[in-house]
Amino acid sequence: MTRSTLANGVTVVTEQMPHVRSVAVGIWLTAGSRGETLAENGLSHFLEHMLFKGTANRSAEDIASEVDSIGGHMDAFTSKELVCFSAKMLDEHLPVAFDILSDLVLNPLFREEDVEKEKGVILEELKMEVDNPEYLVHELFSANFWKGHSLGKPILGTKASIKSFHQAMVREYYQRNYVPSNLVISAAGNVTHEQLKQLVERYFGSLPPAPTNLSGQPAPLPNPTLVFKNKSSLAQVQLCLGVPGHPMSHDMRFPTYILNTILGGGMSSRLFQNIREKRGLAYTVASEQYLYRDSGVLSVYAGTSQASLPELLRLVLQEFRSLKEKPVSATELNRAKDNLKGSFMLSLESTSSRMSHLARQHIYFSRFSTMDEILQSVDKVTADDLQALANEFFQTDRIALTVLGRLNGFKLERENLAC
Repeated sequence: MTRSTLANGVTVVTEQMPHVRSVAVGIWLTAGSRGETLAENGLSHFLEHMLFKGTANRSAEDIASEVDSIGGHMDAFTSKELVCFSAKMLDEHLPVAFDILSDLVLNPLFREEDVEKEKGVILEELKMEVDNPEYLVHELFSANFWKGHSLGKPILGTKASIKSFHQAMVREYYQRNYVPSNLVISAAGNVTHEQLKQLVERYFGSLPPAPTNLSGQPAPLPNPTLVFKNKSSLAQVQLCLGVPGHPMSHDMRFPTYILNTILGGGMSSRLFQNIREKRGLAYTVASEQYLYRDSGVLSVYAGTSQASLPELLRLVLQEFRSLKEKPVSATELNRAKDNLKGSFMLSLESTSSRMSHLARQHIYFSRFSTMDEILQSVDKVTADDLQALANEFFQTDRIALTVLGRLNGFKLERENLAC
């Protein structure tokens, strides 16, 4: 893994994989939706769409046909803290693919008619997501857990915020955020660092340096509230129950990964076995982690019937209590470690996942851990580490709960969540 930084602040990171014939390259922006003001909510995601609508050199159709003509694949996503534009192609086509990808990011047109058209597209995307109860309960949970902070705002934005977007607003947001100090360009595959650096210098080297605006973003304060929202059109009750966790780069991140795996991270997890397999109370039940640069949350998601809801909650709290009171057995600990190591290693077999891993390592850790270092960190986790984490996380006054569905008057007080 090799890293260098251009004079203007653009960072280049690469990993050469000479045994493959492909290259995956990503242009990463370290300014996702959490950097938006209330009026700008959804603008990062909107910009991601707009960059595919045409450039000074290519129409939207040209972009698609040129990528297809080299047998490549192009993609993009927006998260709370990152935006990424990526491409994967045969190694011989890297110069062409990078030309297309950099053209998207550097030369967008932001035509007024395209802005108006894309507002309609994203409003339809929002309707589709709001019709999904799993999406809806997670958004409700996040909005209340991070109340008053941009982390609690939806990545897509709201109907009102999307409708308010206009050409000048889009252009100003782009100019403010798409600056060299916010850009990380990563590649993995059959490519040398010098090859990528030369391409980055050619296309991005003339960008004027500009200060990042990330340093002024405050860390969020968790708000563990209980929310019960009736939605009689739903056949199931959806719930999210969570506690504050640690940031992405925290020293206890590996014990947290394993705790999550044991609690609800797979088919052999405690929640899956005890709630779905043994009692048949839910089709979907799992624990999840959402980690950010200065905060995090560990949560449980499930969908069940209103009649089964009290029992399901009782069983989740019982697992919290068990993890606090009794050390995890050596057998269960080793199984979780092997699961985590296997999942991690298998996920890094493609050039795309290696490219993504490289960028995230630089953005969140400012260093690159080798595979051996990561596996050793997993192996070092002890049952005492997990018990200490469980006692830190699973406290009654730290639990947040969001329940959505046909509730028929169902409600709980905090003392009912004792664990």
